[in-house]
Amino acid sequence: MERYHPSEVYELFVRHMNTPRVVVDNGDCPTATLVQVHSAWKHGVLLEAVAALSDHGVCVRKGYISSDDGRWFMDVFHVTDAAGRKVADADALLARLESSLSADALPPRTPPAAAASPAAGAHTLLELVGADRPGLLSEVFAVLHDLRCGIVDARAWTHGGRVAALVFVRDEETGAPIDDAARVRRVESRLRHVLRGGARGARTVVLADAAAVNMDRRLHQLLDEDGKAEAPSTTAVAVQDWGERGYSVVTVSCRDRPKLLFDVVCTLTDLDYVVYHGTFDTDGDHAQQEFYIRRLDGRPISSAAERRRVIQCLQAAIERRASEGVRLELRITDRRGLLAYVTRVFRENSLSVTHAEINTRGDMAMNVFHVTDAAGRPADPKTIDDVIQKIGTESLRVDEERWPRLCSTEGDASRGGAGIFSLGSLVKKNLVSLGLIRSCS
Repeated sequence: MERYHPSEVYELFVRHMNTPRVVVDNGDCPTATLVQVHSAWKHGVLLEAVAALSDHGVCVRKGYISSDDGRWFMDVFHVTDAAGRKVADADALLARLESSLSADALPPRTPPAAAASPAAGAHTLLELVGADRPGLLSEVFAVLHDLRCGIVDARAWTHGGRVAALVFVRDEETGAPIDDAARVRRVESRLRHVLRGGARGARTVVLADAAAVNMDRRLHQLLDEDGKAEAPSTTAVAVQDWGERGYSVVTVSCRDRPKLLFDVVCTLTDLDYVVYHGTFDTDGDHAQQEFYIRRLDGRPISSAAERRRVIQCLQAAIERRASEGVRLELRITDRRGLLAYVTRVFRENSLSVTHAEINTRGDMAMNVFHVTDAAGRPADPKTIDDVIQKIGTESLRVDEERWPRLCSTEGDASRGGAGIFSLGSLVKKNLVSLGLIRSCS
């Protein structure tokens, strides 16, 4: 039997005390799965919980956040699957949350065996940012194919005339990361020329663990760091002061959609704000959120300029993910130059890619593209049909299914500014009586 030094036992005890307690309950609420997270406080722990829910593909219908201003916090989420039903794989959801939130286990007494290869699972990440234009993604993929860079995964967003993309690549011949300095410089130089973005247009990072990158969060960061003007916004975001308690109160009222809560919490976290209390709720296709925040130094928002920055960053984050255009799903056996070919067909038919999600699993490519015409208008159905015939009707299809009403991106735009929470509603409705966290009404 192994014995631990008293200091190791104490370390294990501390980690156990600080390990979040996660409960996933399918019995308490008749219409949703209840997820409760209790944890010692640390900056970013709320984002970790919300990210785990987003990665699992569930919709957050409503929820409450409460803390004692710096020592512990409690989150309660009412979630459903994409069809608006209770989550069937509750155990899998619990495991994902526990894995994302739990502290590291005590190291084993004996060192683990050496990995078979230090490069196993490693990839080269390309971060791209610049001005968007029709056919740009096609040009990027053509350059990578020409330089013998195989694309493993990629994600691209466009918004306000700008584009940001993350592309994981490896050598087409060997499957190894691309880490030769001269080759890296050549790849970056070619991509900067395509992006017309100067030194900031393309950057290369060699990663030992590609799974450690939250692609959505990094895309938000790239577009925020880009510093260019965003598109005009109609999303209702307000920031008020609650001087008595030293909080700033952020309210958001907009159409509901998948990952909306993640985008808001991610933005507040990356702006170095702490969410102490909060509530979020959906009504049909409409979402309302309210957060009581302070800066990391414990102070509320202190100037009009800071308030404007928070509002603008939240509006941009909410609207970036809105996928414009027809959604096309490509499922096909992967091959060299596949993405260069597919996006060239789009370009030759005057289709512009507004969003892209590229995934390679084994020998299969499972990709999603949102396309418009070259002017950003809805694409001609005849053009879409021609592209499908060209690429293959068995491989490319239009996704006509929609998220259910609870997670819809459609709705009456006139409601965008309606329903902003009144100051103090969270305290009245949520924090006064903790019994509300067990209510589905």
